[in-house]
Amino acid sequence: MMPLNDPSGACQQAQGGDASARPGMKLSVLHRTTFRYPYPVTESVNTLHLEPRTFPFQKTLSSIIRVLPATRLRRFPDLLENVTHHFELPEAHGHLEIESRLRVHNLALEISPAARAATMADFADPQIRERTWLYLQESLRVSQHPEIWRWAVDLTSGCATVYDAVCRLMEWVHAEFAYQAGSTTVSTHLEEAFALRCGVCQDFTHVMLGLCRAAGIPARYASGYLYNGPSDKLLGAQASHAWCEAYLPHAGWIGFDPTNNTLADERYVKVAVGRDYEDVAPVRGTYRGSGHCQMDVEVVVEKI
Repeated sequence: MMPLNDPSGACQQAQGGDASARPGMKLSVLHRTTFRYPYPVTESVNTLHLEPRTFPFQKTLSSIIRVLPATRLRRFPDLLENVTHHFELPEAHGHLEIESRLRVHNLALEISPAARAATMADFADPQIRERTWLYLQESLRVSQHPEIWRWAVDLTSGCATVYDAVCRLMEWVHAEFAYQAGSTTVSTHLEEAFALRCGVCQDFTHVMLGLCRAAGIPARYASGYLYNGPSDKLLGAQASHAWCEAYLPHAGWIGFDPTNNTLADERYVKVAVGRDYEDVAPVRGTYRGSGHCQMDVEVVVEKI
């Protein structure tokens, strides 16, 4: 396994996608998930990650979640500070509809020269180590496999800065893996996607998380949406999207999207962050009844 010949190519391409020269934007998102059951079901218990908290470069303007059949939603922060909703439907029902409408104001992404120049030595700072320790560990969907580690070492060899290393890993995943809807499922593990060399945004993100962590760079899973403007041709904009966030000293968490080989700029609406998909699934639940159901998902992201 050999590293890419040009150690600066990925970094220059990612810098080209930097949104610092463009103004911010306001975006609205409609996310509707509908479940239809062949027979009435009962005891439905659900947890939602559909409302974003305010992040750096992103402010939540409004957020409304509607559930049918009507029920009471309990709102609370989870252990990773994501806004979480929980509800239960004990009575029999033949369908379930969960609709989220939100509006955010995104500022243009800016990465300071100090953050671009930070090196691996900066991770020796005790405060950074304490803040990022969780995102260097294995998680349910992201393991520290020897082959992943070997690729991470080879690919980042010669990268002088953390930013350069993350850009290199992002470009490699984008070039090496094919985007194929239906080739994987929400339960696909990093090692399966790595062997298949294909998947969707969730798989691209899990692979990049594994590579970053193997290289000693803290990385976390970001879940949300992507605005595909009139002139953009971005993958993953028709549904919930996922990307990797790496911790850059002097900047904090910065998003890198291996599916589209670009920085997660003001076109991205971040809803929740975690170790992998298991921490941030938009809708997760159980019910008592038929094992078969029809699920339809509609996502519309528009510029205000």
